[in-house]
Amino acid sequence: MLRPRNRAHPYLMLAPTLVLLVVFFILPLGVAGYRSAFSWDLLTPPRYVGASNYTRLFASGELLRTLGTTLTFSLVVVIGSMLLGLLLAMAVNRPGKFVGFIRASVFSAYVVSWVSVALLWMWLLDANAGVVGRMFARLGIGESGLLAGPSTALYALAGVTVWKITGYSMVIFLAGLQDIPGEMYEAAALDGAGSWGRFWNVTWPLLRPTTAFVGTSSLIISFQAFDVVRVMTQGGPAGSTSVFVYAIYEHVFLNFRLGRASAMVIVFFCLLMMLTLLQLWAWRLGQRGFRER
Repeated sequence: MLRPRNRAHPYLMLAPTLVLLVVFFILPLGVAGYRSAFSWDLLTPPRYVGASNYTRLFASGELLRTLGTTLTFSLVVVIGSMLLGLLLAMAVNRPGKFVGFIRASVFSAYVVSWVSVALLWMWLLDANAGVVGRMFARLGIGESGLLAGPSTALYALAGVTVWKITGYSMVIFLAGLQDIPGEMYEAAALDGAGSWGRFWNVTWPLLRPTTAFVGTSSLIISFQAFDVVRVMTQGGPAGSTSVFVYAIYEHVFLNFRLGRASAMVIVFFCLLMMLTLLQLWAWRLGQRGFRER
């Protein structure tokens, strides 16, 4: 095993990343925690209010409403992107120029900017001029536009997000599939396992670490959704698409409530940490169950 000549060398190599982490993450989070104890409209001097910002968020029902909207959005995005990504990865897990073209085409959506994607789908979802919007209108869904109905707008945004990030999920799943030894499938086939048996007993168990990574990444992406909401719905209609990050933006730049926005930042961070730890716990539990088998 290789060992550093000096014990300080690993820490020196980590220093640039640690400095960036402290300056751009830990320090702003600490400032937000400090500001959450004040009432400040950016115009008058800050006024200390203690935990009042947190109690008002809970008492008004805004926090639970925003949390419900964000969780619904994230649930659709995570499940949709992981399912489509896995199916596409299994479909293109083969050699060939055409398959390579399909891979690049699917992944290209991920590298396009969120604003460009939002503008494109605003046109596609338009009930009068958009191909997708008119198709749904003929089916009796969102006749006035998918983005205009409180019951459909959030799912429309989630669908756009799934369309954009599925290419990322596909590439990660594809790497995981190609890392599975072919001998495993040969042994399963000799034991009489069919296509479903090989997937359930070989592919899926060995893809669990990849699945945990994709699920965590998709969860973080969905919780950070802002551009697609800002461009396509501005949190409407009737606040039905006001997810956490956009609600924070509204408090700061539209309502000038910096203290309440800072309180939402702290709650948002704690929620992300809890969900990530829960996901990692579920993955480790699954890994333990697989080893016991």
